[in-house]
Amino acid sequence: MTSRKFQLTDRCAEILFAAAFASMVASGCHPANSARGVVDNFIDQYYVAIDLKAAEPFCTGLALDKLHHEQQLIGDQKIDENTRKPVVHYKLTAERDATDHIEFLFRATIDVPEGGTFNRNWLITARKEAGTWKVSNFDDYE
Repeated sequence: MTSRKFQLTDRCAEILFAAAFASMVASGCHPANSARGVVDNFIDQYYVAIDLKAAEPFCTGLALDKLHHEQQLIGDQKIDENTRKPVVHYKLTAERDATDHIEFLFRATIDVPEGGTFNRNWLITARKEAGTWKVSNFDDYE
């Protein structure tokens, strides 16, 4: 009976590992130092966590100017654990590689607790500066 128990435990571990690996592959993990990795980190901080300060290290140029402008508009209004944050799902719909930058177009579905669901398009541009990818511009529209 003990050997059967170990076989089941081993099989469960194999299934769990396979599921975790499949989840990682499906989520499209990208190296943090790649254009897509930087854009994903920016999205996580800016759109998902709604943390403008945490999004700053991923930005440069116009994108950084936009963040600073938004911070001025928001003032000392805080986003904390009591804030009803939306649930954000997004997927890449197009990618355009230019000479000095890469543009990513995402389609996002945003579920606001007790506020409904809506869709947005995000156009995010990444540019390589001194060997490091940064978000140089971003915009969202319907």
